[in-house]
Amino acid sequence: MNIFRLAGDMSHVVSILILILRLRVSKSAVGISLKTQELFLLVFVTRYLDLFTTYYSLYNSFMKVAYVTSTAFIIYMIRFKEPYRSKYDKSQDSFLHWKFAVAPCAALALLVCLVKREKNPIDVLWTFSIFLESLAIVPQLFVLQRYREVENLTGHYVFFLGAYRGLYILNWVYRSYYEQFYRHNWLVYVCGAVQTALYVDFFYYYVISKYYGGKLTLPT
Repeated sequence: MNIFRLAGDMSHVVSILILILRLRVSKSAVGISLKTQELFLLVFVTRYLDLFTTYYSLYNSFMKVAYVTSTAFIIYMIRFKEPYRSKYDKSQDSFLHWKFAVAPCAALALLVCLVKREKNPIDVLWTFSIFLESLAIVPQLFVLQRYREVENLTGHYVFFLGAYRGLYILNWVYRSYYEQFYRHNWLVYVCGAVQTALYVDFFYYYVISKYYGGKLTLPT
């Protein structure tokens, strides 16, 4: 454990708590992408299957369970619980995530594992989760782009979610220098870089809005 990984984990936790707070305070799911939450849940479920096979630490196990349960709870709120269900704008959350995210990532994961001759289903699902996480935020970014004016807590949610991935990149760099037996995983690096790059445009307008004290408004 190093400061960058801990900061990344805490940033991820803060982003989830902010999203739950945003739903509770506004009593509305307008501007929130249910499809992004579904993609993240699929990422966590397919990546954390090692909970049933390998024990690393109490911290590790707790964080994995927390990510799965909190994301499932958010999906439950938006899909089934009032008033969130009635105030979720499905027409704006129209990115075809099963067709343009899940299916391509599944095919790519199978191809990579065939090339690497990895036949363990857990390894295939782990690779799939790495690819899928890099695209999971796309539906949320589409929703924000369509509304243009981003509500304050929603902006904080996306910012901390992006910060989590950026801090994890620093974590990889740190480990490569200071952990003697650290093994590079270029697949994780590339997907992490792609995921971080998707946030760059949002980060720019977020920082500008905070600097000038105005509302966060995205261009058309």
